[in-house]
Amino acid sequence: MVAGLPRRCAYVNGKNGMPTINQLIRKPRKAPVVRNKVPALEACPQKRGVCTRVYTTTPKKPNSALRKVARVRLTNGFEVTSYIPGEGHNLQEHSVVMIRGGRVKDLPGVRYHIIRGTLDTQGVSSRRQRRSKYGAKRPK
Repeated sequence: MVAGLPRRCAYVNGKNGMPTINQLIRKPRKAPVVRNKVPALEACPQKRGVCTRVYTTTPKKPNSALRKVARVRLTNGFEVTSYIPGEGHNLQEHSVVMIRGGRVKDLPGVRYHIIRGTLDTQGVSSRRQRRSKYGAKRPK
């Protein structure tokens, strides 16, 4: 053990810092806890919900904007904050929407996205590229 350095675990062998077999039998290695990033989806790819509030919010530093978000009450009873992607939207209170997982890095607490072009959500009309992500039809 080198002086001044913290010990890595409770049980270590003096020579090489590894626990002995007997130490591992006494106290096994702990597996890391895997946390669910989208608990409200309950292992489903998408969930349906009703907008309870549609509003704008400001992102964390150093970014600056008015990000469009909606509070959504899901069919399983969860109430989540989800992001409305794309330019312009037709959502208001009581709109029925479909959400998917996917957080917005500069909006704390926003871990879901609303899917454009399904249910009451219209697609982004002006999209020419990446249309499938925004529910836009192919331009004529």
